[in-house]
Amino acid sequence: MLAKLEGYAAALLGSLDRPVLNTVADDLALVEQTVLSRSDLRAVLTDTSISGVARGQIVRDLLDQKVHASCARLVVFAATCVPAQDVPHSVAELAVAARRWRDTGSLAHENLSLMSARRRVGGFADALLEDLDTGAFARVEKELFGWARTVEGNAGLRRLLLDRDAPLAQRLDTTNALLANKVDPATLRLAHFVIEGGRARDVVGTLDFLVDYVARARDWRVARVHTARPLDEASQTQLVGSLASLTGKNVELQIADDPSLLGGVLVEVGDLRLDATTRGRLTTLRDAVASGHFYESAMNRND
Repeated sequence: MLAKLEGYAAALLGSLDRPVLNTVADDLALVEQTVLSRSDLRAVLTDTSISGVARGQIVRDLLDQKVHASCARLVVFAATCVPAQDVPHSVAELAVAARRWRDTGSLAHENLSLMSARRRVGGFADALLEDLDTGAFARVEKELFGWARTVEGNAGLRRLLLDRDAPLAQRLDTTNALLANKVDPATLRLAHFVIEGGRARDVVGTLDFLVDYVARARDWRVARVHTARPLDEASQTQLVGSLASLTGKNVELQIADDPSLLGGVLVEVGDLRLDATTRGRLTTLRDAVASGHFYESAMNRND
């Protein structure tokens, strides 16, 4: 299974109680059989001309109200993050993982390369952050950074957590004893999975990776909107829906009025910048005139 998907599945399946896990396992088996029996569906899922985000939206619409929400989340994530040609196989792997978790209560995580192990931890974080209020992101970042510095600065603790031959239960128990009831539950689960799903010799490095990862995830969850005039509730709802379709994430708006824009909106989310302002269009026109493009365009018209 793709490392990122494995981490995501571990986080989501590990959060379900027994009755829900049974339902999700059965639903995933049903989705797997549907994909196997429907060539038209397989064609859509493996179409490399469709972006991952768009493919995820298609799957979300197909599964809406037909399977448990956690099953839909798993399949949508697979459709979004897995290369198109591997999506059907990944759905089958999710069905196997759910059955294994139902039967054994866990997933066995194989040793991976450093970067693949970090991607697995990143997938685990993706699942947790989907349910986390954006206001808690800063706390989780700060707590992960503090835990990394604690491990880095305590020779005895570092020796234990970085010892791949030390019993896993001992390393988890020590982490729990030092962090439980002192940090956000998401921070504790992430600290645990760094040990379970990461590389033993890279505990501090993976924690620092997570600090940056959470910060970037928050940037994609918060859209900074600059608008010439206040947006009414209907416009805000429409903008949230459009950004969710574009980014594949639930987006929170931070709106600031800026009359200097003259009209329209400027949206910044993650490293994406969407300029639909009057000032932006005027700047583009001014640049075209200054470079001679506007003059050339006018001269080349056929009318």
